[in-house]
Amino acid sequence: MRISHPLLHACVLGFSLLAGGVMAAVSAQDAAQLGATLTPMGAVKAGNADGTITAWSPMAKTAGTVDARGFLADPYANEKPLFTITAQNVDHYQARLSPGQVAMFKRYPDSYRMPVYPTHRGATVPDEVNAAIKRNATESQLVAGGNGLENFHTAIPFPIPHNGLEVIWNHITRYRGGSVSRLVTQATPQQNGSYSLVYFHDQFVFRDKMKDFDPNNPGNVLFYFKQEVTAPSRLAGGVLLVHETLDQVKEPRLAWIYSAGQRRVRRAPQVSYDGPGTAAEGLRTSDNLDMFNGAPDRYDWKLEGKKEMYIAENSYKLDSPTLKYSDIIKPGHINQDLARYELRRVWHVVATLKEGQRHIYAKRDFYIDEDTWQAAVIDHYDGRGQLWRVAEAHAQDYYNVQVPWYTLETLYDLQSGRYLALGMKNEEKKAYDFGFTANAADFTPAALRQDGVR
Repeated sequence: MRISHPLLHACVLGFSLLAGGVMAAVSAQDAAQLGATLTPMGAVKAGNADGTITAWSPMAKTAGTVDARGFLADPYANEKPLFTITAQNVDHYQARLSPGQVAMFKRYPDSYRMPVYPTHRGATVPDEVNAAIKRNATESQLVAGGNGLENFHTAIPFPIPHNGLEVIWNHITRYRGGSVSRLVTQATPQQNGSYSLVYFHDQFVFRDKMKDFDPNNPGNVLFYFKQEVTAPSRLAGGVLLVHETLDQVKEPRLAWIYSAGQRRVRRAPQVSYDGPGTAAEGLRTSDNLDMFNGAPDRYDWKLEGKKEMYIAENSYKLDSPTLKYSDIIKPGHINQDLARYELRRVWHVVATLKEGQRHIYAKRDFYIDEDTWQAAVIDHYDGRGQLWRVAEAHAQDYYNVQVPWYTLETLYDLQSGRYLALGMKNEEKKAYDFGFTANAADFTPAALRQDGVR
């Protein structure tokens, strides 16, 4: 079922402006819908006609308790599934699934399932972020070619988007707490379910959360990302540093790697596009991290519109500190009994590889949650036009700090029967530490060597 956005008719104007290399922001009158008929982040406030999608209502910071390690209680722990989608009944629900989701039922007919629960739309961000988003609506623009932003503040430059590229920029720049330090794990199971874990310590800081940020001279870095592998021992000590640029026409992404074995820092231009993901055994590309990241310039982006879809939301059960990683990782796919799906509205954007450009994914179908601008599902196609990989994010609202983000990212390879699961923290000593602070000097190549010493 296709859904019309209140301003989707503006797509025609948006496409014509993009072709001319200039993008116009929306009018003050249109921006006034934010916080009125639209949520402050740009979603339609109202539910759907039959009530299966509820109206948006901001989640309270006290929606549940927070334990000593920072894990959140599940506000919906007592709810039972409304129904479960299985290989036997998937045809009945196919219109509200992506082709990749349907393919998972065919690939794993005996084990793959989707428990569908009541919908709860509560994603919200701090008031100052909402104010920045509303300011962006009338000020932010794409630079020529669409590979960067001008007049951008904090998060989500296009809460009322005109086209697919603007939707993708909303995903890339969405609010993730401003800064975070986190301990997470990654598994790449064999077909029989056997796996070894890779442990990461990530530090992620948007520019305006740096202690030495100068708003009068913001520079061209959107955010800083540092990732250290802490285990297993054969990989420990390796550190990746990324400076993600805002105007990628002016300056492409900058990346460096510290090699513990060589004890040297080197530039890493391969940390982009379809370069191999860290310790992923070839199961993801660099731009598969965070479902999609980096420069959008190798694809043409077509906005198909909105639709209703079953996506993994309010995934507190999957994030429970009572679980072991072995409870989650199973042959073929994660333990779907721990998953929670809800009916939501999503933006559907199709990315097609431009003529003359190279990438292992010739096409990607994006399904992006309207409430958070987070990619929920991405179907990946190879150069033969065959469905290859299915990315699915299990999201939650970190309600105590007003941050919508992922609990777990999965990427299923339909051809090999293997998959990648990234972001598990159930057994770690601490959950996400939002509010992490640093100086720009902490994210320089010179600082990498000290970080990588075992």
